[in-house]
Amino acid sequence: MEDLIKGVRHRDRRSIARAITLIEGASDEAEALAEALYPHTGKAYVVGVTGPPGAGKSTLLNRLITHLRGEGLTVGVIAVDPTSPFSGGALLGDRVRMTEHALDEGVFIRSMGTRGHLGGLAAATQDAVRVLDAAGFDIILVETVGVGQTELTIMELADTVVLVLTPGAGDIVQVWKAGIMEIADLFLVNKADRDGARKLIADLEEMLDLAGKKAWRPPVIPTVATERRGIDELWRQLQRHRTHLRESGEGATRRLRHLRREVRGRMEYRLRQRLSELMLEPAFREDLDRLHRREEVPHRLVRKWLARLFVGEGGESS
Repeated sequence: MEDLIKGVRHRDRRSIARAITLIEGASDEAEALAEALYPHTGKAYVVGVTGPPGAGKSTLLNRLITHLRGEGLTVGVIAVDPTSPFSGGALLGDRVRMTEHALDEGVFIRSMGTRGHLGGLAAATQDAVRVLDAAGFDIILVETVGVGQTELTIMELADTVVLVLTPGAGDIVQVWKAGIMEIADLFLVNKADRDGARKLIADLEEMLDLAGKKAWRPPVIPTVATERRGIDELWRQLQRHRTHLRESGEGATRRLRHLRREVRGRMEYRLRQRLSELMLEPAFREDLDRLHRREEVPHRLVRKWLARLFVGEGGESS
């Protein structure tokens, strides 16, 4: 374990890859690793990038990475992808993403499959980000596909959230319904050379007007990632938002809020796991049968099994 920690701290690519693989396994060893690395984290600027499939996020990130490397910054990328129902692996693996950076020692790219476990995925993603943070990467980009609850949960770990939309895709209504307007700090209209781009930008600005005046008004940035257009402005606005977070105190407040949600999420995930284990016990099935025969009542059964959940037999913590 000490060699692995040392390798991560020295930004050894194999060690970083091994550490993230270990963390995905959610074992006791993974927890020990996460605990050892935690004191070395908190320095990286974490940017979450989300949006519907086909918005061109990977191309956009590819261009952004090139720009950041030109600025002399190191970049880590965690790409959270839909999971294959056959192999259990990520459908959009890092081998087909941003390949021009594969040999760059200042860039590390890793994809993580959802595997259908929202709670565990959010925790694993947070730990993977911390591995890259402990490795000393300046900027960490977290990419997700979609604008649903999974993406909202994962985006809660970012300092800055970027939402990527495209004209003519009808995404604006979905964004409004999903509530992502509340967490997006920058809006990107990618493929802005297409018809409908101006209308989408105007619709977004109108939605921001309706949201009322706030200390930070998210900018709406047109980009054409395939032609590298708008990348300079994207980085300028990211820097501007980072400065706002630091000078307003919102950055510290946001990170504290994220930690609170993280701890609560991890607790809920553990409690669900333990409850599932209890419900497999023969005694639980017997109680269900008694409930079915009307020999027991639901509320009393709930109290009984919650007591079993929190306090073990003999009064010892379980």
